[in-house]
Amino acid sequence: MTADQVALWYLVASVCFILALKGLSHPSTARRGNILGIAGMAIAVVVTLALVYSHTRNVGMILGGIAVGGIIGAIIARRVQMTQMPELVAAFHSLVGLAAVLIAISAIHDPAAFGLHVPIPSGNRLELFIGTFIGAITFSGSVIAFGKLSGKIRSAPVVFTGQHMLNLALAIAMIGFGIWFFLSPDESKWTPYIVMTAIAFLLGVLIIIPIGGADMPVVISMLNSYSGWAAAGIGFSLNNPMLIIAGSLVGSSGAILSYIMCKAMNRSFFSVILGGFGAEAGTVAAGGEQKSVRSGSADDAAFVLGNAESVIIVPGYGLAVARAQHAVKEMAEKLRARGVNVRYAIHPVAGRMPGHMNVLLAEAEVPYDQVFEMEDINSEFGSTDVALILGANDVVNPLAEQKGSPIYGMPILEAHKARTVIVNKRSMAAGYAGLDNPLFYMDKTMMVFGDAKKVVDDIVKAIE
Repeated sequence: MTADQVALWYLVASVCFILALKGLSHPSTARRGNILGIAGMAIAVVVTLALVYSHTRNVGMILGGIAVGGIIGAIIARRVQMTQMPELVAAFHSLVGLAAVLIAISAIHDPAAFGLHVPIPSGNRLELFIGTFIGAITFSGSVIAFGKLSGKIRSAPVVFTGQHMLNLALAIAMIGFGIWFFLSPDESKWTPYIVMTAIAFLLGVLIIIPIGGADMPVVISMLNSYSGWAAAGIGFSLNNPMLIIAGSLVGSSGAILSYIMCKAMNRSFFSVILGGFGAEAGTVAAGGEQKSVRSGSADDAAFVLGNAESVIIVPGYGLAVARAQHAVKEMAEKLRARGVNVRYAIHPVAGRMPGHMNVLLAEAEVPYDQVFEMEDINSEFGSTDVALILGANDVVNPLAEQKGSPIYGMPILEAHKARTVIVNKRSMAAGYAGLDNPLFYMDKTMMVFGDAKKVVDDIVKAIE
């Protein structure tokens, strides 16, 4: 395969990736976006294999690795639950970061095998340094995020005195050893490189541990961005335009999404990506005092819903845990058959990862025209008969409108403005942000306790 043919096919794959991102921007075109992304990756893999074969005639180990990875991926994809998707994504990001580090180590060990001159030119050294430290931070940070999301590590922020100064000192040291690697003679390159990589691995841990569970959706997006920039950095070293383009697309889209989500959570973008740098260490939100609530049964909820003219359903993590999306769709269909206007309201950070609720509803084949984003549905709550909240907490907490609250200024779904509010939760436990929710104690709110799927199934039976 000639260089021109390789460049052409890489360009085709790049266009597929760009169109895939465009398709993934809306649920109605997401399936087409996925297909284009798969096609682009297939083209990139086949072209790379053809390129390797034309040089070495030996692609057996590569094909073996693809086969093993494909089998493992297929098994994981079939077994993983939707509630486990956030930690799965974090685990995948860690592998991307580790791959970038391993490729950089291989390139430094045998530059000629990667088409690099010996000694390695200064420009390539800089690219390897950037790709390595971003990849190392991505790997260790993603491992910590995986642990927090899966419950293997406590989700509360881990903070200690002097934490920010330690992170700053380590970052300066990492850059210093990186400059040493950049300037060092070829025969002494390993010492600064190894130290720099070790510091980067440690820094990844220290950046993520002070980030609390409530910010995990942003962390997922942020690490996605990091993994893309790591791939792009290594792409420059390998002179691989496909890797540069794909990495840049992932890196930039992840950064944009992280910024959007920080705005949706009233978080400082730089504070989150720097591990809470600039935030007050050790601040923990205090819950409110225990008050009485008005509780009801599934039959009571069914009566209220069946006699309403308009209903807005707010899905949350509790719905995901109970896997109640199919039951919710059935309930909505029953209500619509009775002439009730049923819509779904989605908060940007509902659940544990970007788009978590959208994916759940799409899995249940809820029509896209019934699903509305926060900015499109908020104005409708005031004229809605019933807001049905299923396992959501922080994203409907009116404390966001009160000055002095830890979440003051965070955009929320204004469910408290509906004429009647029905909330389904397992208990009165605080949400992921650790805050009590005044909505639960309002006179117009009825709490229906229990597993979301069982409660919704009982509502469906009562409506019939």
